[in-house]
Order: sequence, then structure tokens, then C-alpha cells
Amino acid sequence: MSAISVRGLRKSYGPLEAVRGVDFEIEEGEVFGLLGPNGAGKTTTVEILEGYRRRDAGDVSVLGWDPQRPGREFRQRIGVVLQQAQLWPNLTVRETHAVFAGYYERPRDVDEVIDLVGLTEKRDARVKTLSGGQKRRLDLGVALVGDPDLVFLDEPTTGFDPAARRAAWEMIRSLRSLGKTVLLTTHYLDEAEQLADRVAVLREGRIVRIGTPRELTTTDAEVEIRYRRNGEEVLVRTSEPTRVLHELTAEAIGRGEELDRLEVRRPTLEEVYLALMDDGQ
Repeated sequence: MSAISVRGLRKSYGPLEAVRGVDFEIEEGEVFGLLGPNGAGKTTTVEILEGYRRRDAGDVSVLGWDPQRPGREFRQRIGVVLQQAQLWPNLTVRETHAVFAGYYERPRDVDEVIDLVGLTEKRDARVKTLSGGQKRRLDLGVALVGDPDLVFLDEPTTGFDPAARRAAWEMIRSLRSLGKTVLLTTHYLDEAEQLADRVAVLREGRIVRIGTPRELTTTDAEVEIRYRRNGEEVLVRTSEPTRVLHELTAEAIGRGEELDRLEVRRPTLEEVYLALMDDGQ
């Protein structure tokens, strides 16, 4: 069953058409990545789905509601992590979570959420004393405290150091294991590749590619086969890796040798993404 369904979505700001006929669906329990450069239409699309911006055309369903005319329970069932949020600077981490928990009928335990986002040691610290990465964790906790079915994560790990990013990744994976649906926007291609079940690439208000990270990286681009022979690296690029590998390994077996440091590499999601962006230049 679809948690989100979008058909023919359009939005303009004066003469600028920011979203130009976007179509996609997100299944319940799926982590869906929305990628694209600044100005591609990601934020506009997400804000329409959250109910914070009106669309000009198209059909949108979010958890069965039209976000422009949401039912009473709509806000109870979604959680939002904005790119930038301003929380009360003089409240503590725990007090902030408790305030937001009070907005929901069935919130998660506040201390459990604080532990989940890695702020246990900062539980009694005031918001104004937190680092940038800690404030992003707080934003994430605020989005999760209502125990939503659908979570919008807009650049959730911006400002995180590598260790904090990995911890956030594990938390997002845990949301999937709990059956939550996640819409993730990110500029980190490795993040999308690690976390997303499927990815849509936006360029100039249109989706130019959609699929699993594996499907996106299995393209017409040539596969690289590398190995070492007589101490020197050999690089073979081919669109027929199975046939070429068979020939190389058969020859090596015939010589009674191993293919030293054999490596087969397909294009990464980042390389596919950059190629898609270059196509639009």
C-alpha cells in the first residue's frame, strides 16, 4: 500500500516553474531518497507533501489525506525534520522533547527518544549550549517523539561529524525495522546509497531517474575490470563484463595463474548522479 502518491505535481513561483509534472509513489515502510541540486524542486515537493505549501496542479495523497485539506489526525501521523529549525534556546533537551510530546495523543517516551538520538549526556543541557550537530539530533528527536508513521528528513545529517552520521544512519535503519515510512532528502550520495530502498533524482523540477540504488548504478556506463599482471595494473572497460571476465579467468587458469588484485567496479550512485546532472547542462 502507498504511503505517498504523487501524480502530475506542479508548482510555480511567478514565471519560475519549480516543479514540472512530478510523478512517484512511496510504499509503506520504505525509505525513499529524493536527490537533486539546489533549485531542483526537492524542498518545494517535500513542503507540498507536508502540507506547508499549496500546489498549482496534480493529485497528492499522503497517508490517505490530501495535505492541502488534511484530516484531524494528519499531523499526529507525520514527523518533520526541517533543514533549519529554531527551538527555544533556554529550554533543556528534555524539556524541549516534553513540550513537543504534549502535542500528540500517543507520544513515545521522552527519555527513550533522547537516548535514541544520542543526546543522553545532554539531557539537562540548554538548547543554546548545543553544538550544530547536537542541534540536528535534537531536531530529529522532536520529529520522532510523536511516534509518527511517516517521517520527512530534510538533510538530516548536515553538520554531523562522520561518527554522528553513522549513528544517524543506524537510527534511520531502525525506523525502517519499526515499519516507519521515511522520505529522505540529502546531498550526500553515499547516504542515499546506504539508506534508501529507492531513489528519485530531480533536475530542473522533473524526475530524470527513479529506481533502487542498484538499478540506478546498473546503467549503460561501462564496467571497469582491474587486475595486476607482471607487477603492472591492467584496466579493461567493457559493457559485457560477464563475457570479458570469463575470457580473462579462462586464460589465467590455462596459464596456471591467479588474476592478482582482481576488481570489478560498476559506476557509483554519485557517478550516475553527476552524469545525470551533466546531461542537463
